[in-house]
Amino acid sequence: MYILYINIIKAGYVMNHKEALDLYNLGPEVVIKHLCEIHAQLETAQKQVKALQEQLQKNSRNSSKPPSSDGFKKPKRYGVNEHQKKRKGKKRKPGGQKGHKGSGLTAVEKPDRIKVHKVYKCKKCKRSLEHVAPTGYEARQVFDIPPVELEITEHRAEIKDCPDCNEINKAEFPEDVKGPVQYGPRIKAIAVYMKNYQLLPYKRTCELFKDIFSIDIVEGTLVNINKDCSKQLELTMEEIREVLKGAPVSHFDETGCSVEGKRIWLHVASTPEFTYFEIHDKRGREAMDDIGILPDFKGRAIHDFWQSYLAYDCNHGLCNAHLLRELIFLHEEQNQCWAENMIDCLLDIKEAVEKAKNNGKNTLDNATTKYFEKQYDTIVEAGLAENPILKTSPKNKKGKRKRGRIKKTKAQNLICRFCDYKKEILAFMYDFQVPFDNNLAERDLRMMKVQQKISGTFRSREGSKHFCRIRSYISTIRKNAKNVIDSIRKIFQGNSSVSSSDTS
Repeated sequence: MYILYINIIKAGYVMNHKEALDLYNLGPEVVIKHLCEIHAQLETAQKQVKALQEQLQKNSRNSSKPPSSDGFKKPKRYGVNEHQKKRKGKKRKPGGQKGHKGSGLTAVEKPDRIKVHKVYKCKKCKRSLEHVAPTGYEARQVFDIPPVELEITEHRAEIKDCPDCNEINKAEFPEDVKGPVQYGPRIKAIAVYMKNYQLLPYKRTCELFKDIFSIDIVEGTLVNINKDCSKQLELTMEEIREVLKGAPVSHFDETGCSVEGKRIWLHVASTPEFTYFEIHDKRGREAMDDIGILPDFKGRAIHDFWQSYLAYDCNHGLCNAHLLRELIFLHEEQNQCWAENMIDCLLDIKEAVEKAKNNGKNTLDNATTKYFEKQYDTIVEAGLAENPILKTSPKNKKGKRKRGRIKKTKAQNLICRFCDYKKEILAFMYDFQVPFDNNLAERDLRMMKVQQKISGTFRSREGSKHFCRIRSYISTIRKNAKNVIDSIRKIFQGNSSVSSSDTS
């Protein structure tokens, strides 16, 4: 009968008064054993509920979840930026701040054309003023784009017969004039720009050409233009890859994307001047080896603690923005005191570094560095005391210890990271070339997410590779303050270099 009652409880059945009385009559030992099993089940259920509640409380401000996952309802509690404002006591109103220089249209001294509006008669007495000279003008300027018309250039190569030997001689066409009828480099540049930078789908790009330029271009032509542009950039991508290999500091990150309905990974390596994208089936070490930057990289790699990055023999720097979000979660949801102190510590160091940079310094003085190191160590010790790490697993009911690695809580994992990777976390304090976070790589990846929202997926692997190659070039051009359309136009004219001399 006892086994029957246990099966009833496990099935979720709620016993009535008579069934409970029958169980009681089976004796104290049976009731005690039954209560212990119920307590164990309740304890497991409580842990599951707590884990689910914590999962629901996660958002873009206290975890690595993207802002798009927040939906229309913004998180109630403050994130890193709000935490900084709260520390400084700043409450800014929306809009332009005091002292901000506004920007807008400014009248020019020499307009392209002047249109005079005449006075023909007096408003009061109705006398004709048609032949009266004006005493002055009130000027207003309108900035507009003239109607865009397609310009067709016909190239004619002379053909001449030599009077002496009768040899027929024909002039050479320019290198970029290859077919009897073709689109010019500027139209191609605008097509590539709209598809790969403004992220318009092929169909809408065709509609744009029709509405603005009165050109009936078809989707197949746009695909071919994209392929041609990508092919011209093969050597340029090698050039960017070699630059990134030798950079003193590079940022690395990856994000999932959809190609042919399958989830694969987009990897990025970047500096403030260069960007390199590549698609790969894998996320970890295999992909990074195939891309070929990290295996030869000897500088400092900035990343978000993905273990595959740590396997490479180079210096490392951890993204403190990720750490701050995790600390905020522990502070808000688990009331971890050390987490709030560590947030303040990291932000204090960040402010000190920024102040030193603004004063033209290359490093913090020794006293300030030692002060922050001591503060950091004290907080880590407090975190370990608040979340003690078990060296051996606890014994079970049978007196045996569970084999294998001891499972740690989120708080324990994070405090261990602060304990084991102090130099990597504080790299920005020791070396001013090292940034506080990995936002550069994350910003470079952000447009991939926008592209997926618009188009949903890449329909072919080849198309995704073309996008990565062209996007790498455009991102690099933008970072070097060059005009994107002019730079793409040069690709079709045989000049796609992004060397320092060309992009400076």
